[in-house]
Amino acid sequence: MPPSDPSPVDLPSAGSGEVMLSDVMGRDRSINLFAGFVRDIESASQRLDDSAKNTTVLAPLNSAIEKLPRKPWEDPKDYGSLGPNAYEGEDGQDRAQRNLQRFVEAHMVPENPWPAGKKVKAIGDDQDIWWENKGGIKVIQPGNIEVVSVASTVANGQVWILKNARNYA
Repeated sequence: MPPSDPSPVDLPSAGSGEVMLSDVMGRDRSINLFAGFVRDIESASQRLDDSAKNTTVLAPLNSAIEKLPRKPWEDPKDYGSLGPNAYEGEDGQDRAQRNLQRFVEAHMVPENPWPAGKKVKAIGDDQDIWWENKGGIKVIQPGNIEVVSVASTVANGQVWILKNARNYA
């Protein structure tokens, strides 16, 4: 018989004794690319480790990130204004880091629980987003992005696995 998913008591715990989003982000291999990006963004990592800040993490599948038209740290405007070396040198690395932060924060909703139909703004995003139930499937709007599953529910929120990435441009 295969082992069952670990229960919350089997997971590492934060200093408060409660399991935090930061503890479970890397648990599901299907979203490990996104989890790695979150670790690279200090403000996102700190939020997921903060018991006072409930968050719904909208984590795209690895396959969704791999099929993006560009890397999450790239912006066509940077290439347009700075040319093919837009991400070279210290300034380029800073630009890439800011773009990656925008991508990660576009996938973090500063609310949990997050009721169906309630319009909110992702962290660092001006666009209203919401979710609705379509035939028993959670779908993030705008974009009709299917929620494959709710991977984890912990003290400060949930991790929802998305079939595609949100538009982060």
